[in-house]
Amino acid sequence: MVIHPADTVEVRDDGHKYARRAIAPGERIIKYGMPIGRATRAIAAGEHVHTQNLATCLTGQQTYTYAPDFAQTEVQSTRTFEGFVRPDGQVGIRNEIWVIPTVGCVNHLATRLAEVAHGFALTHPYGCSQMGDDQERTVALLAALARHPNAGGVLVVGLGCENTTLERFREKLGDYSQLNIRFMRAQDPGDEFEAGCRLIHELKAGVVQQRTVVPLSRLVVGLKCGGSDGFSGITANPIVGRFSDLLVQEGGTTVLTEVPEMFGAETLLMNRCVNREVFQKCVDMVNGFKAYFEQHGQVVYENPSPGNKEGGITTLEDKSLGCVQKGGLSPVTDVLACGARATTPGLNLLDGPGNDLVAATLLAAAGCQLILFTTGRGTPFGSIVPTVKIASNSQLVENKPHWIDVDAGAPVPHDELAKTLLECVIQTASGNYHTRNEIMGYRDIALFKSGVTL
Repeated sequence: MVIHPADTVEVRDDGHKYARRAIAPGERIIKYGMPIGRATRAIAAGEHVHTQNLATCLTGQQTYTYAPDFAQTEVQSTRTFEGFVRPDGQVGIRNEIWVIPTVGCVNHLATRLAEVAHGFALTHPYGCSQMGDDQERTVALLAALARHPNAGGVLVVGLGCENTTLERFREKLGDYSQLNIRFMRAQDPGDEFEAGCRLIHELKAGVVQQRTVVPLSRLVVGLKCGGSDGFSGITANPIVGRFSDLLVQEGGTTVLTEVPEMFGAETLLMNRCVNREVFQKCVDMVNGFKAYFEQHGQVVYENPSPGNKEGGITTLEDKSLGCVQKGGLSPVTDVLACGARATTPGLNLLDGPGNDLVAATLLAAAGCQLILFTTGRGTPFGSIVPTVKIASNSQLVENKPHWIDVDAGAPVPHDELAKTLLECVIQTASGNYHTRNEIMGYRDIALFKSGVTL
């Protein structure tokens, strides 16, 4: 590649892109050291580079070659946090009662029971009138959430005539003898609310009460972004990437998802896979998600969103190259199917879409006790697990202090901010800090649906 000297251009801080030199029609536009598209016409030095003169180069499924390019992580576990050690050996960072409806028909009953428990109802519209893989995924995700270590007790509420029967739910749970869990079918008792309240009281009696000091290696952290802007790939995401590397060095686990926001940057992850088996799983995940788009007659590059574009992101490559920086530089140790649990320490990739609520739910189902969520445009969103909101710019912090936990736009070196973020995570995990979404009670799940509704 020929490197051209930059012309003298005005430096701006609006998150948008401006040409450092004259660019010819068809020439690749370089950002983050990689192409983010091609020029659709001549672009003058200093000119705004955006949707009016830049187009994606993305295509459908591809053939990839494994070209390993990573350094092995040296694990030295020295840090600890205080968590709730469950009878099955899992470690939670919260001690909540969760009420999980197997079907949307009992959502309001679940909500009333959760209020009695001072807990949370994981309401959703599915569990019935679904078919095949779609139905199986719903059961698998709800069962995975029922096993989540942040739940000190779980009440599973069914209706009685839905596809997701309590018998099917128990089967998907496997051995639940060490879980503090109860089941209720609403069609059976005369007063289902009264019966549910009795089960709630039983659950409360079985909740582990004391926190225990455990190594930081027991922490599993999800990595997510939403409402990104032009600063996200420059400030917040690289800082989260450095955090990820710090946690991996402690023997911990991080999980990166949003497969459509890997398109255009996927080779950076594939070449960090620890072996050919993991590499092939990564290839299958990326091509599989592209095939999912194509099966529905959609192009793979129908992204970024209008808000992303307003914030300065132009093409999916532009967005993806900023997005994957949340994974830092550590090797990719495993690739997880949708609904699977993270069991291999290190950086894991998780199959799933970019949608904030859906992706965060998949991260929780994978066992993440908390999620780091970077944003440039801002969002009040919160997952069912603590969601540390990290702003890419300080203006967002000033405008929405009740949404944001960490300011990544501060004029502080990234390495220092990453260490600050690590301390914030340790304090959050130990119960000494509650995230903005927890304080405001913004806790939601959304199940990934791709099939037919009857």
